This record gives sequence, structure tokens and C-alpha cells, in this order.
Amino acid sequence: MNKLNDDFAAIAEKINELDDMDYSDERYDELEEELHDLEDAFIEEFGSELEEAIALVHDEFCPDNEVLLPIAYFAKNYIKLRKDNFGKYSYDVEFGEGVPVEVDDFPDQEVRLVLVPGPTRLLVTVGEKAKQEAWRAK
Repeated sequence: MNKLNDDFAAIAEKINELDDMDYSDERYDELEEELHDLEDAFIEEFGSELEEAIALVHDEFCPDNEVLLPIAYFAKNYIKLRKDNFGKYSYDVEFGEGVPVEVDDFPDQEVRLVLVPGPTRLLVTVGEKAKQEAWRAK
């Protein structure tokens, strides 16, 4: 689990680095390639476990929606929070990040699923007001 969290945090840092950069930056393509390599290795090692977890959350919250590859649930930017007792950062996301899904309990609201590191977990966000942890890696 530590490797999952560490690898995902490295991806989040690379995502943030790219998000802060203009496409015209000469380093952009190189960093984007590094991100894709990190994502590929991450999916190779943890993809099936994450897909199972995402499928369980879909079954509970949005059974009519298709389960996508785990990287589809990554945010476009992560909010870096504080360090824990082991010196590792936790992360959060803004509302509006992740994959939009249809949830019967919230028919007129924007609901999204997003994977977040530190610790690795899947959040359900509803509109601009509510976030709920639906799954956490153990």
C-alpha cells in the first residue's frame, strides 16, 4: 500500500507541475511523456485492484455508468495539503474534478468520481457542496 500511495503521489506532483505550465514551455512535452510513463507503470502494477474498487463504487452509487480505466478518474490538479507523521503529503481536489456520473439519489446535481492520493481513495463529489470518501486503499 505504501508503494501505491507513493507512486500515486508522484503522479499527482507531475500532474500539478504540468498544470502550472504553458503548452508553449519547452519542457512541457518532456514532462507530459514522463507523466504518461508514470501512469503506465502505475496501471500495470495497480490497475486491476483500482478497477475492482472503482467497479464497487459504481455498483453502489452509479450502476448505470460505465467503469473507465483508473487514470480517467485522476484530477487535472491536486491540492497539496499537510504532511503526515511519516513525512508524506495528503491531497485534496477542487469540486468539478473527475468523471461525471449519473446518481439516482442526486438527479439534478453534478456528481463526479475522482481518485485522490495521500492516502489513495476514491471521492464522490456532489455539486460544489459535498465530498464523500467512497473507497480507500487498504
